[in-house]
Amino acid sequence: MDAGSPLIDFAVATPEPRALDVRWIHGSPSAKHNTDPDIQVHAYDEHTFVLRQNMAINYEAPFLFLLFGNARAVLIDTGATASVEFFPLRPVVDELIEGWLSRHPREGYRLLVLHTHPHGDHIAGDGQFADRPDTTVVGAELTTAWKYFGFSEDPGAVARVDLGGRMLECLATPGHHEAAVTFFDPWTGFLLTGDTVCPGRLYIQDRQAFARTIDRLIEFSDQRPVTHVLGCHIEMTRQPGVDYPIRTTYQPDEPSLQMSTGHLREIRAALDEIGDRPCRRAFPHFVLCPSE
Repeated sequence: MDAGSPLIDFAVATPEPRALDVRWIHGSPSAKHNTDPDIQVHAYDEHTFVLRQNMAINYEAPFLFLLFGNARAVLIDTGATASVEFFPLRPVVDELIEGWLSRHPREGYRLLVLHTHPHGDHIAGDGQFADRPDTTVVGAELTTAWKYFGFSEDPGAVARVDLGGRMLECLATPGHHEAAVTFFDPWTGFLLTGDTVCPGRLYIQDRQAFARTIDRLIEFSDQRPVTHVLGCHIEMTRQPGVDYPIRTTYQPDEPSLQMSTGHLREIRAALDEIGDRPCRRAFPHFVLCPSE
């Protein structure tokens, strides 16, 4: 990075909460008449972007996050579609980076690609960045992701990823998937939980690990100024306890993406309620879906 470039002070003591009242693209009654952009981009602030994939491209419509630091940006997850023709993730990310660098010029700026977990709807776009200069793509699988964060040696560690003054805290949070990772951004107060916590169906691969993860997220959040808990999907309707059917491509009655630390406690109480019974159970803001 050019030493003469002005540095942005990301080391604020407490993040300033901002509203996230966004009308996200939510599909069309007919994919044939889809008018949504391939990727919706929302600027939360000058250095933080939330992206959503078009439902007509893939019904999962995952959310992705692009965060800028002084030395590099990080893209968290790469969506559900590999083809740049149908899902132009790299062109969109490149344009956002070019725009940011035009406002904050510096040399040697890099991109880091990380993931919340290795399910296909979160890693499909990795190949778009394979040949991008000044880019590191960290594989989402247990053997690659956890090694990168140091979780292979200490799963209970809080890893730190420095973007250049903007220091992310990263936790191993298995349960939905054995390699799941949660990210906390002190600049925004975002707790990025992937599919572990979201307003939707919480698919639980390992119930004991999932319960431990929720306990850990509650304890962690009690010690951090969390403003929003942000997962990667919206699958619920605004009617409490009612989710959209799987593969739905039109969700006009979505609730907000953002959840709160209070919802973590609701999930923990729901886990206690179902106990050892591996049954699907709907709650007002989520649906527990144990697999065993």
